[in-house]
Formats: sequence, C-alpha cells, structure tokens
Amino acid sequence: MDPNGTPPPPCAGLRIGDHAPDFEARSTLGPVRLSAFRKRWLVLFSHPADFTPVCTTEFVALAREAEAFAKRGCALMALSVDSLFSHFAWLRMIRDRFGVEVRFPIVEDPTLVIGRAFGMVSDKDNDSATVRTTFFIDPRGVIGAMNCYPANLGRSVPEMLRILDGLQAIDESHALAPANWQPGEPLLSPPTQDLDAVYGAEDPAGWFLSEQKARR
Repeated sequence: MDPNGTPPPPCAGLRIGDHAPDFEARSTLGPVRLSAFRKRWLVLFSHPADFTPVCTTEFVALAREAEAFAKRGCALMALSVDSLFSHFAWLRMIRDRFGVEVRFPIVEDPTLVIGRAFGMVSDKDNDSATVRTTFFIDPRGVIGAMNCYPANLGRSVPEMLRILDGLQAIDESHALAPANWQPGEPLLSPPTQDLDAVYGAEDPAGWFLSEQKARR
C-alpha cells in the first residue's frame, strides 16, 4: 500500500482472446522473438527461478515429452527471471543428473519486463514469486488458454497436452470440447440460435447439447 493506505492497482493481466505481447530477448538457444513463432502453436510457460525443486521436475518432464508437442505443431518456450548463464548451469545439471537435454529455449527476464507485459507480476512487484503461468498461443498469436500454478504444485504435462489437443480440435471444427474430453472422443455442436429448431427438437436438450464427431 502507499502511505495513504491505498492498495496498489491489480495486475493488468491478459485474457483469453488477447494477442500475446511481442518481445525479443536472449535465450538458451540465442535471441528469440515471440512473433517468430507465428503460424504454429506455442506454449509459453514461466517459472520463478532456476535450481528450484518443482521447476526442475517440470523441465525434466517437458524435455522428455518435447517430441509430443512437436508432433502437434507446437513449440515450447520457457521464461525465467534468472540470467542466461544461470540457465546454462541449470540445464547442464539437469542433463548430468537426469540424462535429458532441454532443447527448447529458456528466455531470461531479469528486469521482469516480459512478466509484467504478460500480467504475471504487478508493476510494484520486485521479485518473481508469482511467475508461474502457462500460455497456450495459437498460430495467429492469440491466447487460447492459460493457467496459473502456485510455487509448490508442479504442472501436469498430460493436461498441457490435453489442453493443446482440445484447442486444436475446436479450432479446426468450430465445435466445443466437453468435460474430460480426450482426442478421438466426440465434440459438442454449438447450440442453435433458431427458435423453431429449439421447439422442433425431439430431445428437449438436443438443441443445445448434442455430439458431433471430432475431425482429428
């Protein structure tokens, strides 16, 4: 709070449907620019620091499943406030300890500029304690989904893949994905906006709740 007791304004976070802010920064694979990933899907995920236990397990899991994302036409990109050389040391430790090489870029964000642009931290924050967000960005650069995790709970890679599969399926078919949907299962048709169709449906719920086959 300021000296008058007024709480700071809420963090201006992004919303689903917004265009992801473009940026250019150093990464473990050289300079990267977010807009260079247009025309393909991108999962951008952040973590508060290198050499942290939960994040280390996430990077091991994601490195082992990187090919699964690539087969779906999706790139991975990580973001951390630590320096590029800290990233290098951490990745070397991961390779030597777990036998996996992290080959997706890890972007450095020591000044929190990117984290603030994406609404992961407030303008008044001085550390990265809240930087634990995942953004699913479509080939047009639009945010299709996002989720946040506390520092003590690791991400679920199978759920990340399920979200990606669902976003791709509904993007291709203009349908809806029901609860617990998995690839290959039926999608839902959008509800009709025609009153005669509502009254004429044999099933009382058929006008707004009906399955259609996925195109995937």
